Amino acid sequence: MIEKIYLFLKKAILKIRWQEILAVLILFLAFVFFRSERKEMSSILPQLHQAKPIWIFAGILVTFFYVFLQGLMYVASFRAVGVKLKLSDSIELFLKRNFLSVFLPAGGISSLAFTPVQLQRRNFDKNSIHKASAIYGFVGIVTVFLVGIPVVAYAAMVNKNFGNSWMWLLGVGVFIVAVFWTVNSLRQKGFIYQFMIKHFPSKSNSIDEFFGGKIDRKYFYITVLISTVIEFCGIFHLLIAMFAFGATGSFSAAAVGYTISVLLMLVSPFLRGLGAVEFTLIYILANFGFSHSQGLGITLLYRVFEFWLPLLLGIFAFMWNGRKIIARILPALAIFILGLINIISVITPPLANRLKIGKIYLSEDTMHFSKILTLIAGILLIVTSAYLLRGLKRGWYFALILAIISFFGNLIKALDYEEAIVSLIIIFFLVVCRKEYVLKTNRKYLQRGFSWLLGLFAAVLLFNFLSFYFIDKRHFGIDFTWTESLYYTIHSFLLFQDNGLNPKTGFARDFEYLNYFLGIVSWLLLIFSVFNVKKLINEKSSSDFEEAQNLVETYGTSSLDFFKLSKEKQLFFSENEEGFVSYRVTNSFAFVLEEPVCEESNKETIIQEFENFCKENGLKSVYYRIDEQSLFLFEPLKKQQLFIGQEAIMNTENFKLEGKDRKSLRNGLNTLSKKGYTSEIIYSPQSQETLNEIESISDEWLKEFDKQEMVFSQGMFDRVEIEEQDLIVLKNQDGKIEAFINIIPDFAPEECTYDLIRKTLTAPNGSMDALIVKLVEYTKLKNLQYINFGLTPLGGMKQPDNTAEEIMKFAYNRVGSFKHYQSLRDFKEKYADQWENKYLIYGSDFDLLQIPAALNKISKPE
Repeated sequence: MIEKIYLFLKKAILKIRWQEILAVLILFLAFVFFRSERKEMSSILPQLHQAKPIWIFAGILVTFFYVFLQGLMYVASFRAVGVKLKLSDSIELFLKRNFLSVFLPAGGISSLAFTPVQLQRRNFDKNSIHKASAIYGFVGIVTVFLVGIPVVAYAAMVNKNFGNSWMWLLGVGVFIVAVFWTVNSLRQKGFIYQFMIKHFPSKSNSIDEFFGGKIDRKYFYITVLISTVIEFCGIFHLLIAMFAFGATGSFSAAAVGYTISVLLMLVSPFLRGLGAVEFTLIYILANFGFSHSQGLGITLLYRVFEFWLPLLLGIFAFMWNGRKIIARILPALAIFILGLINIISVITPPLANRLKIGKIYLSEDTMHFSKILTLIAGILLIVTSAYLLRGLKRGWYFALILAIISFFGNLIKALDYEEAIVSLIIIFFLVVCRKEYVLKTNRKYLQRGFSWLLGLFAAVLLFNFLSFYFIDKRHFGIDFTWTESLYYTIHSFLLFQDNGLNPKTGFARDFEYLNYFLGIVSWLLLIFSVFNVKKLINEKSSSDFEEAQNLVETYGTSSLDFFKLSKEKQLFFSENEEGFVSYRVTNSFAFVLEEPVCEESNKETIIQEFENFCKENGLKSVYYRIDEQSLFLFEPLKKQQLFIGQEAIMNTENFKLEGKDRKSLRNGLNTLSKKGYTSEIIYSPQSQETLNEIESISDEWLKEFDKQEMVFSQGMFDRVEIEEQDLIVLKNQDGKIEAFINIIPDFAPEECTYDLIRKTLTAPNGSMDALIVKLVEYTKLKNLQYINFGLTPLGGMKQPDNTAEEIMKFAYNRVGSFKHYQSLRDFKEKYADQWENKYLIYGSDFDLLQIPAALNKISKPE
């Protein structure tokens, strides 16, 4: 019984979200601090107005210099382990890690485990990255200790009382000594090493790899030097904050305050000491003779320089890749705010003097109509903002029209030029961001909605007209003429409450409510019809593929995204999120090419939508060429996975023709050159003569090498498409093309790829190599870094996970008909230095028996 209680409590404790609880606790402490100091904080703004802006500007410059130095420190720490890191990558690395360190427990240490995707693609050794990060973190702590010793010693000599600061510094010193001793023991295979090997023998290789490499002392010392300069940047930040508030600058106060604040950030488990640092700095500054108000202002401005600005830059670093998403969100937020402004402007009394001026030039009815129109525009703007967020092109048109109505409506109703200026700014904003809105409305629903609206309008018009005309005078006190009947009918349908009618009986009130109800139903039907998004394209149209093209340009991250728009594809558009799935149906299978094209966070949702669609239409979904890093997206589906090969990628910065390994390649290229062969880049658009030549080569290649055109995950020869693509060709001594590559759009970052690589039967050996070497040159000319060579089927499998993979591995190694796959891999291995595993996601083993035939079928052109 006791054991069961113990296990229950243990599980309960493990499930407690300690991190979130700690975060809330510290946020409450920060709130208490700022709330208690609200009176003093209110006095900061007058001081900021009096402060010299040049000092604030100087502090911002020092912040940028501080970020630059942090990037240099990363460069030096990576060079210390023999890795060359670009300064731009190192600055991105610092900003992102600094941002994460605020929210991670022991963030200064735990954030070092984070490596951006862009850095991962550099193909650096993971141990080298971790070693460089460890050097960066360790040196940062060491320099705090080195600067802290004289600072705390100085504080002790001048009898400044800073509580237990010396204990914190001593603790940091003990930590540094312990880390140094541990690392040295592991490198020299001392006591710690022997202990680890004895208790964790499986980790011996990892320990040897991590601690066994050499560290370049020169760059290690450079890292220490840069880190020391960074510490002085922090001191100068505090000094500049003093000058900005008109206080007398004290270097000693700045040094002591900075050192102790950094010590607090080091020992703080969360949020980098937010609240505690501010409180301690104010106390320190008070000890040096600064007033409480000055101390608070200096502290907060220092934290802006040292904490908030780098944090903001970190947010921008994370958001930079998603800047197009921001361009989508901001207009939607803007029109939502404009809608609120319109509503508030209408329900609040206008300024008397403006209203008086307006009545001089405009009639009261015109101003009243403008007021009602502005109110309706405000309500519709709030509704439209939700659809604008989804990227509806028709929503953008509505938002623009409503913003224009708001501009004129606010001017006419009471000369509210402030609201009109806001409308004008948002109109400009919408025009600038117009390309972000591409999703179209389902024309079928739109036509149906307008048909229903016209039918209802005609029915309501006839019903109201006849009712008003024949209704008894006692109900409204009016004997309606036919013109009055028409006037009040239209007012009721347009939902104008101030229509001049005064119901005098219960029947009259019910009749008026009925008119409003019919009007609301009609308008809701129209709005639903206007904003109903297309979910599935059955009939292919150029406008639909234009939408998909825009989505690919916004969210595309793959070398295969170009083929997701080929003419044999069908497109499934999400109903709930912005994105689409490219697929092809055959034999009751829906073959999806890779993953959905959408924002990363929406992929699981769209995959589930597509799964539901397949179930409703009796289809079995199969996902082809899924990256190993994306397998988690399909785990909720409980499907099976099958390794199908590896994608070959080359880092062009690592490619050189020098060295023994490239001797045969150099000899081949030299032989071609002696025979008069030259490789050239031909930029688009292509001439008809060039197209005729390469089409002849393509036809010969298909016939003589017994090949067939394949589609789905690759392209076929298409004159219209190739005319707009760059080519790399190999010409003989007579200037005739004998081999070519067509370069296609690649949406992966810093990557280039090609589709067709074909040659004549008489093309000499080494022709393909000559094309690839020229492709490397082309890639560098375009300021790209990687070349994607496409999939190498079956090759690269290390350990089969199931029977199907074991059969495939056997066939790849032993069956003669699969030998051409080995030849293909041998060719790509000459260039590729990075291999990414690709998988097939399918339902059951029975499906797997049918998939090869179905896959072969969808790979054939229509």
